Amino acid sequence: MDEKKKILFIVNPISGTQSKKLILNQLNERIDQNKYEIEIRYTERAGHAEEIAAKAAADGVYCVTAIGGDGTINEIARSLIHTNTVLGIIPCGSGNGLARHLRIPMDSRKAINIINKGNISAIDYGKINNKPFFCTCGVGFDAFVSLKFSAAGRRGILTYLEKTLLECLNYKPETYEVESEETKTKYKAFLIACGNASQYGNNAYIAPKASLQDGLMNVTILEPFTVIDIPSLAFQLFNKTLDQNSRIRTFKSKKIHIHRTRPGVVHYDGDPVMMNEEIDVEIIAKGLLVITPEKSDREQNVLKKASDYFVGLKPKGENLVEDLTQRNKQIIDRNIEFFKRLTKKQ
Repeated sequence: MDEKKKILFIVNPISGTQSKKLILNQLNERIDQNKYEIEIRYTERAGHAEEIAAKAAADGVYCVTAIGGDGTINEIARSLIHTNTVLGIIPCGSGNGLARHLRIPMDSRKAINIINKGNISAIDYGKINNKPFFCTCGVGFDAFVSLKFSAAGRRGILTYLEKTLLECLNYKPETYEVESEETKTKYKAFLIACGNASQYGNNAYIAPKASLQDGLMNVTILEPFTVIDIPSLAFQLFNKTLDQNSRIRTFKSKKIHIHRTRPGVVHYDGDPVMMNEEIDVEIIAKGLLVITPEKSDREQNVLKKASDYFVGLKPKGENLVEDLTQRNKQIIDRNIEFFKRLTKKQ
């Protein structure tokens, strides 16, 4: 009989809102114990997951699996880059941007089944001033909101949207000089986002055409806009069409340098940190091994979502677009109403 592979599960007890006890019960029931020996560790402080994962990689553990959100994944993954230890993900954070891009199910039972199958992919990762990121990083408004969100005390999409809508009323765009391998351009920008993956999380696609395996980042620059632009920007963010907006500039690059007029906050995978005026961002190709759905699983997942999406569509052509966009519009309409109430108070 083949020797069992060891999987270390690192649990962030405070990430997201999902019950970790339920996930651990499912884990004990569903993990293939003929193939895997498992160990479970809880994080006790910021940075603890990175320490636990580093020791596991040094000990030659087959897989370290994050039970948490993008912050926990970032801590674990930065200890696994350029090692033979594989990253596993059971998503239960506030945004789950990397998991969603990789099409890892939000249902923890299905995510455990993905780990059982053990399909391994090599993906790119990025660095912002030598701090590794795996999903997105950026400067400007999204970094500013990350700072506010981290101090909010409450997690979840509603808190993030609340902070976003409140702060965007008063946020002032900054001037940045952006130098890529081909050009050097000055922008007055609301934000500059560098996407290794396509989204922030919660299906908010800041870089809809980003790939984790092309060795390039997708740079998204949002230029100054007016209140009139907010509904279309919000809708396109969730509808994978943000790059079509006239206020957006996009390009691909392996590395960029950003100069700004003063130090300030940046974010990487949603975590805020203060940095100086000079910022270097680069992508390192295929430096991390990750357990991902097999191609057939990904295709079935997409087909099922498409099938579910079209179930119940009305036969009349004039109702087709309405039904197709209903889910996203409900979210955006609530946000627009909230925004209108806020503007009346200003």
